Amino acid sequence: MLADTEVNIGGTKLKGVWIAIVLTIGTSIGGTVWTASSLYSRLEAVESIQIPDTTEMQEQLVTLGSNLETIMERQKELIALQERVVDVEKLVTEMQVTVEKAEIATATSNDIGKRLDKIDKEIDGLWQGMDFLANPYRGE
Repeated sequence: MLADTEVNIGGTKLKGVWIAIVLTIGTSIGGTVWTASSLYSRLEAVESIQIPDTTEMQEQLVTLGSNLETIMERQKELIALQERVVDVEKLVTEMQVTVEKAEIATATSNDIGKRLDKIDKEIDGLWQGMDFLANPYRGE
């Protein structure tokens, strides 16, 4: 059927196969032109996009960087301070133990003091008894 078809254009007779070839080439050229036009319009759209001014953002990033450095320095100081606090807590614990030992020693010495007072009274009583036995009348 395609082989029997003929078209007469400007005095030139084209057979069916040549019509198919011409249509194929024509549509390919048309598609290429349409694709190039679409690509060109997209490139124009990309070129028309304006890049925003980033100097303010860069200044903010610099400020943020310096703030981060300050934070890092303060963190180091806090770590050193925390180590000191741990050392002081150890000292306080040791002092508490020492105070408890001192309280126990004081309580013990108070008990010993009471016992010594009692012993002193007993010794005084014994001496008085011996004095009385040595001189029962005492000059009376």
